[in-house]
Amino acid sequence: MTLEHCINIEDLRVAARRRLPRMVFDFVEGGAEDETGLVRNRNTFDDWQFVPRRMVNVSHRDLRTGRDGTMRALPFGIGPTGLNGLLWPQGDLHLARAAQRKGIGFALSTAANLSIDELAQKVPGGDHWFQLYIVHRGLAGQLVQKALNAGYRTLVMTVDVPLNGKRERDVRSGFGLPFRYTPRVIQDIARHPRWAWSMLRHGAPRMANFAGLDAHNVELQAALLARQMDSSFDWPALQWIRDLWPHRLLVKGILHADDAAACARLGVDGLILSNHGGRQIDHSISALDALPHIRAALPALPIWVDGGVRRGSDVVKAMALGASGVLLARATLYGLACAGQAGAEQAIEILRGEIDNTLANLGCPSIDQLQPEHLHRSRAREF
Repeated sequence: MTLEHCINIEDLRVAARRRLPRMVFDFVEGGAEDETGLVRNRNTFDDWQFVPRRMVNVSHRDLRTGRDGTMRALPFGIGPTGLNGLLWPQGDLHLARAAQRKGIGFALSTAANLSIDELAQKVPGGDHWFQLYIVHRGLAGQLVQKALNAGYRTLVMTVDVPLNGKRERDVRSGFGLPFRYTPRVIQDIARHPRWAWSMLRHGAPRMANFAGLDAHNVELQAALLARQMDSSFDWPALQWIRDLWPHRLLVKGILHADDAAACARLGVDGLILSNHGGRQIDHSISALDALPHIRAALPALPIWVDGGVRRGSDVVKAMALGASGVLLARATLYGLACAGQAGAEQAIEILRGEIDNTLANLGCPSIDQLQPEHLHRSRAREF
């Protein structure tokens, strides 16, 4: 399937699956244990139906939003994901350039294949966020300082990975870096020559944010790949990060209203509600399920959500429930995997068009005019 024939995110997903070796696609696609969290992330959107309004002038629609305090061209950005260089050479760079061209933010992961400095130099003027994992406290302090020195103004502190989730697809495939070239892996790669050739030409992706930081570089890279995070990270540690970072601090991975309130008391500038794409703990509630409760408790705090977004209508539903914005992950990764920057831009344009169409048919001329009254819930999930 060529890029011009991809008219929705599922088409991009199919194209990505054809191009990537099974082991790599499963790394992107998989979740924890039985993967019910993946299913729940999608089904939660289906729990909500639209209640359109009529006789509204929707000849002009405004997709801009200022709900988080900054006017943005679209109500979504590209969230942090690691090892994007496995999908397309210099994958993070392609995602960042796509985001800049479309006027949206891009969050660089600690596990990126592009360094903090490289992103700032190669995509100047972009809305760059840096996402921090705590592998080692000393290393975390160095990364925060590098982001400050490079001019970043948003730090995303991910708090939902005390231990690696049990991702059974990765266990079965033997996924890891460097690859273990078993006969099965070699056969898998041989069936995907376009991907194999791109890796041969550009080399295996590196953990760019760890290069040259200190003498423990190799040990720390291995710890990150195994998700050997600092499981002692707690509220005082988050206060330490707050004290280190003078600009906008978002905490990612919150799902409980009490945790959200504690973050607000600590002085964070916003939350990203997330169950890590269903990749950490199975049977977790979705971000969309948590949103109404947390928004009611914290009406003024910027709150972003992620997880399961495959349609522009999903973004509209999240915004109607009070989200300040939505972060994409797999949707733009599918585009990246099949066509690099052009594929990522295609994913963004698909969602932009679907949001515009949904607003018109919903009878709402502006994304920031969306309210819970535009939705009806067919069934409630108790938690």
